[in-house]
Amino acid sequence: MSIPASEAALRDYLIANDDQYRELVDEHHKYDERLHQLASIHFPSEDEQLEEIVLKKKKLLLKDQMEAIVTKYKTSSTSH
Repeated sequence: MSIPASEAALRDYLIANDDQYRELVDEHHKYDERLHQLASIHFPSEDEQLEEIVLKKKKLLLKDQMEAIVTKYKTSSTSH
């Protein structure tokens, strides 16, 4: 199995071949869409402001998890 060399190619490869990575990307995208909706609200309620903070933290956690998978693939491709 050949691991793609570029970051973008590796991410595309993982989306196509790694279920966990694909699920993380999908969830990250959903959070991003909701954050865009919240950003368009001129006078958000306290609940909406709190939701925005929580979603940003969740997105960061998902990004860290995705990066860990990318690193694992990079490490496994260089150790062979």
